[in-house]
Amino acid sequence: MKLYYSTGACSLSPHIVLHEAGLAYEPVLASTKTHQLPDGTDFYSINPLGYVPVLELDDGTRLREGPAIVQYLADQAPQKNLAPANGTLARYRLQEWLTFIGTEIHKTFSPLFAPATPEDYKPQLKEYLLARLQWVDGELAGKPYLMGEQFSVADAYLFTVTNWAQYVGLDISPLKNLVAYRERVAARPAVQTAMKVEGLLK
Repeated sequence: MKLYYSTGACSLSPHIVLHEAGLAYEPVLASTKTHQLPDGTDFYSINPLGYVPVLELDDGTRLREGPAIVQYLADQAPQKNLAPANGTLARYRLQEWLTFIGTEIHKTFSPLFAPATPEDYKPQLKEYLLARLQWVDGELAGKPYLMGEQFSVADAYLFTVTNWAQYVGLDISPLKNLVAYRERVAARPAVQTAMKVEGLLK
């Protein structure tokens, strides 16, 4: 398998899951600025949409979109319990979290990185993000991970997108449960390995 990723982007989520699952893969850096791979290949020939992540299977099949990719990876290593079994209510709870993180948090962060976003619009975005993260903070009360005792692919995704707070000037330090949760996830060996591969940790 190959994972096309950009450093620190949402592709860090499947990167973490690959290491949590113990699956063999080849990381391929895909610049979101030049849209070129290290060997000069046009990334648009891999993903016409031009963004990461993309997971390429051994038969050449390509899967886009982080929430789909992480569930596929979890199902390749069911013994790791990174996602509940298909068809169970717990699996739909996982999908509920992945959808919420993608639509309510990930997509609200995105304009804060876009040069074309008007400066006077950014405080509104940050206010919306904080409100959503305050709700997440409440949901984390008394449990180590989003789904309870077990680390899941949703945790890889939430950790990845909340990493971006530091780059856009969003202060999440008052959210004590979320801060403690982020420290817990960051300490996981698979998370540290994925971040080292991407150059985010020395």
